[in-house]
This record gives sequence, structure tokens and C-alpha cells, in this order.
Amino acid sequence: MQSTDTTPGLRFIPLGGVGEIGMNTALYGVDGRWLMVDLGISFADESLPGVDIVLPDIGFAERLPDIEGLVITHAHEDHYGAVPYLWPRLRCPIWCTPFVAAALSRKLDDVPFGREVQINVVQPGENFRVGSFDLSFIHVTHSVPDANAVVLRTSYGNVLHTGDWKLDPEPLVGDKTPVDQLTALGRDGVLAMLGDSTNVLRAGDSGSEAEVRDSLIELVKQQKKRVLITTFSSNIARIGSMMEAARASGRIPAIVGRSMLRMLEAAREVGFLKDAPRAIDAREAASLPREKVLLICTGSQGEPRSALARIAGKSHPFIKLEAGDSAIFSSKIIPGNERKLYDMHNQLVRNGIEVITEDDHFVHVSGHPSRDELERMLRWIKPKVMVPVHGEPRHLRAHYQLAKSVGVPNPVQINNGDVLQLAPGEARVVDTVPVGRLAVDSNRIRGVGDDLFRTRRRLMNHGTIVVSLVLDGYGSVLTQPIVADLGAGDHSVESADRAVIDAVVNAVEALSDDDAAVDERVRDCVRTAVRQAFVLPRDRRPIIEVQVSRLDNRTLDALEDD
Repeated sequence: MQSTDTTPGLRFIPLGGVGEIGMNTALYGVDGRWLMVDLGISFADESLPGVDIVLPDIGFAERLPDIEGLVITHAHEDHYGAVPYLWPRLRCPIWCTPFVAAALSRKLDDVPFGREVQINVVQPGENFRVGSFDLSFIHVTHSVPDANAVVLRTSYGNVLHTGDWKLDPEPLVGDKTPVDQLTALGRDGVLAMLGDSTNVLRAGDSGSEAEVRDSLIELVKQQKKRVLITTFSSNIARIGSMMEAARASGRIPAIVGRSMLRMLEAAREVGFLKDAPRAIDAREAASLPREKVLLICTGSQGEPRSALARIAGKSHPFIKLEAGDSAIFSSKIIPGNERKLYDMHNQLVRNGIEVITEDDHFVHVSGHPSRDELERMLRWIKPKVMVPVHGEPRHLRAHYQLAKSVGVPNPVQINNGDVLQLAPGEARVVDTVPVGRLAVDSNRIRGVGDDLFRTRRRLMNHGTIVVSLVLDGYGSVLTQPIVADLGAGDHSVESADRAVIDAVVNAVEALSDDDAAVDERVRDCVRTAVRQAFVLPRDRRPIIEVQVSRLDNRTLDALEDD
């Protein structure tokens, strides 16, 4: 697809978030003008050792002649977390509601270009324009305040981009999802709906935050010693419930974790949690009796640098858990985080801590709609076209089938990078654009196919062998080589078998004078000798690093004279 394409029509292009959970990033094009909705991150798996954060590759968007703006639906990392990394590649203004603006501003305080970002604050329900785009927000209930669906009004018809949402009869923070606005939009006519598919495989409704609050209060009252609860930093309603549980059980709430403190600051800035008890910090909590404090911590997904990870590893400067204390995980496990979380659970249990999860007690409800809620939304909106987004392939397929079952004329299942023409004519994929993932590695952004990650995976899976040689100017071996096996075979780190050392010496001494004078030819012959001499499994391919040092002949002569 040509970046300068100005063909008339209405197009949708997902750059992330379709066929996966996370990294939600979408483009809408109307007659050659472009709008981005959300710019989120995902989290790395074992294929990217040393990496925590993954970003969408927005190379296609960078090549567009003009992106008129970025609209952010809500303050979850998978919808706005990439802004501090990728905004300089777009340099477009941002539109969002007050809580999102407050949370995003705090993120941007940490980057040098933060003051350059133009953030336009829009109230839920307000109409607003982004360049040539006529838009409005519809407030929806989610597990973070101020979440919104986005309505795009175009000459081709209305489009509803639902973002993440649910139907909560008692959301505790913020208003309910306004069913009257959604049904009114459906009566006006909706050409296309792009819809959250995360929980389509779950029957029934998603449940209410008010019910979780009641359950948490009773659970905390039952605990006799120190209690720690962890949840997502952005779940302000849940954190408020934890504070209420502290008050009801005669405890003082303590917030432990920088990201949670910043989210609470943002919430209070825009008027949420006005009546919640005052919370103390980790330093103050350390001085209280164990039965008088409720620790509210970051780290619900096993993040290695989170407050809970440091507490579980006994490296937190202030907070210590002891045998008989309790750790409550008031969250679900995001797919891909299972191993990290189970390792953390086991670490806590080995230390005598009682671990309580949603498998043991009612401590969590999802922020995404279950199947009955999805069906109601489809019946209210009555879209001509429904496109499942925000889900793995099995979720997208189930949402597609649900749309067909309730009579949506044209449900369409697509992939990241598909150019979906919504109008004119029947909705169809007309092209594809390049998409992919970028990794944040030590504050540098690299493609996930970078040689660095291939090398790390090879080191992790196959180990390395390091050979150190000292040669004279003619290429003769002066001292016994040092051969260190680091996870490659059965040899010790300090030394290798005599046969391996002899093989290295013999290989070097067998080189011609010309080859022996060239370091890279020496390295090649040593690598070959080591591979042949080491007894390795057939599928083991360690990295063999050869370090060559040379003493010139004048230096050797001087040493011999001494």
C-alpha cells in the first residue's frame, strides 16, 4: 500500500492488538486522512531474553504524510504505554479524557520530550474534532477509570471503536456504561463496530466491583497477621476497595510501588477516591505492628522489578513478610505470565506465606465483557459490519461467530496489517501493510529479529565456550590455552579436558606461517578444533569465543634477556 494513497474510502488498519492480547494500535483512514487510536505495549516472553516491554512496529504509520492525531481510549499499558517510546516518531497531538491525561502526563515526566507533547482533554460524551475527523467519546465501565468507546462520524457512516469495556451495575469509581447512548447510536445507524473480544469464551456476565469489595472486606477481616494485596496499578476502584477493607478490619493501608502511587495521584487529581482512607508509604508501614497494616502492592503479574517481587525475594528495603502472613492476588493471570507468577507463588509459599488467588476466593472480576454482555452490545448497536479485535485467534473467531448468530450482516475477521476497506462497497481486505514488534532493551528500541536477541537465545539454550590464547609474533602458542565451558557441555567452568587443550594447541601449530599471523584465521581453526574435541549432544550449538593475545618478538627477546 502506498503511503501517499488518497483513494476515497473508509479504512481500518490494525498495527497491533488483533490476534493477540496487548499492543493495541489502530489506524483509521478517511479519504487519505489518518487517525490513530491507541498506542499500547505488550510484554516479552522467553523468546526475547533480557527484554520486558514490546512495542508495535509503526513504520507504516511513520511513512504516512500526515497523522492528524492520536486518540487514547483509556489508561492501560496495552493501550497507551508505548507513547513515551514512540511519540517522537509521530509527533502528533493527543486527545483523551481527564484521568488518561493525568496518568499520561506523569509518564511523560520521565522522558526528555515530555513537554513537547500536546495533550487535549475531552470530557466523556463530548463531541470533538481531530483534524478532519468528527469524533465523540462514550464513557464505558472498565477496570480503570475514564475508559471510553470512540465514535467516528464519517460521510460513509458511523463507526464504533469500543475499546475495552464491560457492563458493571456498581462500578464504584465513575459512572455505569450508558446504555441509552449506545442504543441511541444504534438507532442512528452504525456502519461498523470494532469490538473487544477478550472474554467472549466466558459465559454470562463479568461481575461487579461492588461484589469484589464486599468479598475483600470479609477476607481481610479473617487474616490475623500481616496482609499484602496486589492488583493492577490502574485498577483504582479495586485499590479503593482494598483501602476500605483496611478500614473495616482496623488496619492502615500502605501503598507500595511507584507506579501505583503515581496512578493514585492521577486519580485524586481528577476527583476519584475522595473519601478513601489516607494511605501511608512503605517506610511508615515497616514500623507498624503486623496486624495493623494492609500492604497494597504492585507486581500482580510477577514483574521482576515490582515491589512484590522484591518483597518475595526478601530484597525490599522496608517490607518483610514472615511465616503466617498472607499474600492476596486480586487479579487474573495475563496469558504468558503463568510461569513468572507460579514461581512467585512458590517462593512465597516456601517462606511460609499463605497465597490466596481467584482460584481460592472471590477476589477478582474482569474488566472485559463476557459473552452475554457482548451479545447485548451487538443487539444495541446493530452494526452492518463487525470486526473482532483485542483477542487471540480463538477469541476473534468466537466473537465473529457470535456476531453471525445475532444477525450482523457482515462480520469480518482480520489480522494485524490487513487493510480493511469498510466503505464504499462491501467490507473487505484490500491490501496489507508491514507490521511487527519492537523490543525495548536498556532504553534502546530494536527489532525483535536483531542479532542481539538471537545471540542471547543461543547463549541461553546452548551455552558458550571461551578459549584464551597467547601467541608470539609468528603464531606459536606461548602458554597453555585456557578453555572455559559456560553451560555448553559437561566440563567445568575453570578447565576443559586435556584432550581439548591439546586439540587447540595442535590446530594452531599446524597453521601455515601466513595463516598463523592473522587473528581471525587462528580463531576459525580453534573453533573447528573445539567443536571436534568437545563431546556435545548433536543438537547443541554453543557460541565459541576465541580471545587471541600476541606478544611481539622484541618483547619476547627482552623477557628472555631478563
